[in-house]
Amino acid sequence: MKNGKPKVAIVHDWLVAYAGADRVVDCMHHVFPDAPIYTLVYDENNMPAWFKNYDIRTTYLQKLPFATKLYRAMLPWMPRAFEALDLSEYDMVISSCSSCSKGVITRPDAVHICYCHTPTRYVWDFYYTYRNNANALVRAVMPGQMLKLRQWDKCAADRVDYFIANSHYIARRIKKYYRRDSDVIYPCVHINEEPFVPKEDFYLVVGRFTWYKRIDLAVAACTKLNKPLIVIGGGGEGDKLRAMAGPTIRFLGGGLSDEEVRGYYLRAKAFLFPGEEDFGITPVEAQSAGTPVLAFGRGGACETVLDGKTGLLFDEQTPESLEACIQKFETEGVAYPPQQIREHSRSFSEQRFEDELRDYCTRRYADWQRELEACSHHKTAKEAEE
Repeated sequence: MKNGKPKVAIVHDWLVAYAGADRVVDCMHHVFPDAPIYTLVYDENNMPAWFKNYDIRTTYLQKLPFATKLYRAMLPWMPRAFEALDLSEYDMVISSCSSCSKGVITRPDAVHICYCHTPTRYVWDFYYTYRNNANALVRAVMPGQMLKLRQWDKCAADRVDYFIANSHYIARRIKKYYRRDSDVIYPCVHINEEPFVPKEDFYLVVGRFTWYKRIDLAVAACTKLNKPLIVIGGGGEGDKLRAMAGPTIRFLGGGLSDEEVRGYYLRAKAFLFPGEEDFGITPVEAQSAGTPVLAFGRGGACETVLDGKTGLLFDEQTPESLEACIQKFETEGVAYPPQQIREHSRSFSEQRFEDELRDYCTRRYADWQRELEACSHHKTAKEAEE
């Protein structure tokens, strides 16, 4: 502790691309600018330039060839790598976790606050889905590996003193799998402050081409309805999506600048979000551009999209259900105009996140110090009696 303030460290699963969880870590560092960031591996060439000014410390796995590309294959070794990090000099450790970073070892008198993006998906509720989508070799080894990882993951969760969930949806999953209560602080989203422009006749999807994003539903629905759809992103399912796409579907790839993507958000008539996600950054980004969101009515979207006001929710994760939602939007629209949709998105802003995180950590650190003091007094009194 220095000048009455705790010495803080931030721990994150990995830093290989600037996605939603990495933006959260960035905002955490704004709150605690002197805190080093510990992480499994770090790809400085794929992160924003300003990260080079941060004190980023990696595990020994960083030294392996192609570590920043093959980091997911290191899953069996991740627990040991995070446990090997020496955090004994820190009074407060804040982990940003959807995988193994919560398993770090802290001092007995240090407080560990975990900002949980999700309980580890491939270990718990999405285990069978991941297994069914894996190749034959991975399917063969998963059961044995996942049993060990499941046991370790629960043990790692027990090391956390306070959990923050990124949504009420995730808070319920933390309770289910870790049997722990948590407080909710929504993650940070950059609010689009560009002037509004006239909406154009196209729908928009932005995201990685992975199976759980269910971009295939948007492609299928817009192909069936003959509606223009612009798809921004890249990934392993690109060939499959292009093969099923009709003439009204345009793929723009994943190399667009943030400014270009914001422009598409502003001009789109509506944003399609057919996946089930823990929170979902892109629907909030769309709303910050004043664009309604048509989303699958499960997961974090239920907390960020006001059904009938800032968007519409559809009930089943099928092309037919999304088609019906699009048709309803075409005939009825939504209640809020663009400015009001943007105002709603401000409740998920970066400044709001930083303020809430700062207040939460200050309060929890004070709570922890009081507990330590109470334990110390109890021990002293007991020793005096003896």
